[in-house]
Amino acid sequence: MKEGNGDPALCLFPEKVTPNQHALAKEFVLLDNFYVDAEVSADGHNWSSAAYANDYVEKNWVTSYGGRGGTYDYEGQKEIAHPRDGFIWDHCQRAGISFRSYGWFVDGKPNIKVLDGHYCPEFKGFNLGYMDTDREEAWEKDFDALVANKTLPRLNTLRLGNDHTSGAKIGLPTPDAAVADNDLAVGKFVEHLSKSPIWNESVVFILEDDAQNGPDHVDAHRSIAFMAGGFVKRGYVDHTMYSTSGMLRTIELILGLKPMSQYDAAATPMWRCFAKKADATPFNVREAGVDLNQKNVAVNINSKRSSLFNLTRPDDIDDRIFSEIVWQTVRGAKSIMPAPRRGAFVRLGKGEEEEEDDDD
Repeated sequence: MKEGNGDPALCLFPEKVTPNQHALAKEFVLLDNFYVDAEVSADGHNWSSAAYANDYVEKNWVTSYGGRGGTYDYEGQKEIAHPRDGFIWDHCQRAGISFRSYGWFVDGKPNIKVLDGHYCPEFKGFNLGYMDTDREEAWEKDFDALVANKTLPRLNTLRLGNDHTSGAKIGLPTPDAAVADNDLAVGKFVEHLSKSPIWNESVVFILEDDAQNGPDHVDAHRSIAFMAGGFVKRGYVDHTMYSTSGMLRTIELILGLKPMSQYDAAATPMWRCFAKKADATPFNVREAGVDLNQKNVAVNINSKRSSLFNLTRPDDIDDRIFSEIVWQTVRGAKSIMPAPRRGAFVRLGKGEEEEEDDDD
């Protein structure tokens, strides 16, 4: 988007494919300086739910992802990978704050004990063969029943993950269709919430657990993030540097939770994104700009490479090769995906100024 620090040459899924996420960024807050704390999904889900990934996670995902031993036993599946003080749901439970999870740390049944009795059984977990729009419909039914019964929890966490895509695997949705399905589900979710009686008291935070989705011209950790809600500013561009931990810190401040780690305690809350008065104007969903039923049909090197990946489990892929497959499927087989960029950031202390170069 021209209002932010973007590079159109790197955009794979423009407004035609993602009309709702573009609309959220335009109508609410455009965050163009947001960074994930994680490298991959293995540590990303811990950072996104606890502002911390312990030694076991950070030292073992590298060998696992490198094919040198280990399996994907994260997202609560193995207790040794849990943060010492638990996840955000554990912190809510100790503080007496109600919560509910939809497909996150839940795969048929909860992966962690704290979510027993605090999840929606009809909301499907990670499954690229099941549409995000169907997940959103399951959430709507559950949400409406909770609102009607006046039992809606204060913290609700949803996982909508079909924007992973299936690469160029024959017979599965094209990258455009997969991302568009995810985008429409996000739009329908925000619209439904915005037309509910609790809109003015609600805020939605949307982020990726990691930024394994191809190149960025600033840094490989920079990622998309969105906000919406009655008290969220309208038509605002926020260039403030935020992080996964900063988003969690904002949620904690709203709920009255203490920080979960030193990282969210020190992170910058997203206070600039909020207005002093609520705006009850609802969000109107945009229809998909591409056919959600598009399937990969072309047999080529990328479809053959995609067939080698196990897409039933998160990140059971080589993320560089998979990003290249998605890039070439969208841009053309001869298109060369740019290499990732890494940036270094220095935060000046109060009263400090950058020194001028003596040679100037």
